[in-house]
Amino acid sequence: MREDRKLSGLVNKIKTFVGLAPEFDDEEDVYEDLYAAEAEYPVEENMALDPVVNTRKKSNLKVLSHPSAAGSYEVMVIEPRSFEESLEIVNNLREKKSIILNLHLLDAEQSQRIVDFLSGATHAIDGHQQRIGEGVFIFTPNNVAISAETEKARVIRDAFWNQPQ
Repeated sequence: MREDRKLSGLVNKIKTFVGLAPEFDDEEDVYEDLYAAEAEYPVEENMALDPVVNTRKKSNLKVLSHPSAAGSYEVMVIEPRSFEESLEIVNNLREKKSIILNLHLLDAEQSQRIVDFLSGATHAIDGHQQRIGEGVFIFTPNNVAISAETEKARVIRDAFWNQPQ
């Protein structure tokens, strides 16, 4: 019986789309169809129509956290011992991790090679870089901005805010 009703409903939809749908002569025919549908789908089983029922039944939905919505940023401090570690550092950048690079264990030539390589990789992923100190750099992915205040800017700020009134 239910499949016959579905099939006739499908046929009526096709007829309506084509323009051959039967027109209702009387409003009672419309209401009869509505009441017949209500008998087939009672309101207490339809959770969308009854919010009280919706709150009583336990949901089978599982909430999963989205990796980018976790809100945590990872900063890695790396002290490479050779240029070969550069590729691993780039992979960390690609995984949206910020890198503080301490080059004190390397000679000047290897340090320069690593900084050049990481600078190119950081530029390729639209990231940011900044020299923090002697042999120490920070490389960040594109979702982390670096704000740096220069000594000159600090002197101007201090002079402006410490003026006698």
